[in-house]
Amino acid sequence: MTGTLVALALIFSQLSLVAFGGGNTTLPEMHRQVVDVHHWMTGADFAAMYALAQAAPGPNLMVAPLIGWQVAGGAGLLVAGLSIFGPSSLVTIVTLRLWQRFNNYRWRQAIQSGLVPISVGLVAASATSIARAVDGTWVLAAITAASAALALRFTLNPLWLLAAGAAIGWTGIGQ
Repeated sequence: MTGTLVALALIFSQLSLVAFGGGNTTLPEMHRQVVDVHHWMTGADFAAMYALAQAAPGPNLMVAPLIGWQVAGGAGLLVAGLSIFGPSSLVTIVTLRLWQRFNNYRWRQAIQSGLVPISVGLVAASATSIARAVDGTWVLAAITAASAALALRFTLNPLWLLAAGAAIGWTGIGQ
């Protein structure tokens, strides 16, 4: 159990420090570690936990404590939660103080502009990783594509798309 808790702490601490553009940018690596490297759960289980975390109020990375809980119970939940939120919070506090000091410098705006496409690319990679984990049939792939198209075209609360997906899943379509 101790080895598992250490592994959870290392994985989520590292992910915490590279979560540029929001926590979802770390999902491909989180998926790889949890599913492919450590085999703590299947890709479908990972996607289900991610969907549950997105439906709950709170930060996007609430999936990390859920994974910790699934892997190592209450201790895993605590370790994963502290590891995913702690390091990045400390870095954010220090960086924000420095960032405000250099508010009117040109290089600051250049850095901000350069980080935007990186963040967008990482979020797109996250979406692709989750889609690959769950789209086992053409019907599921079509549902994913339709959801993405609706989300891009209209300003919808994502909970409506999750509810629609749950309703379709409840009917047994795509299984």
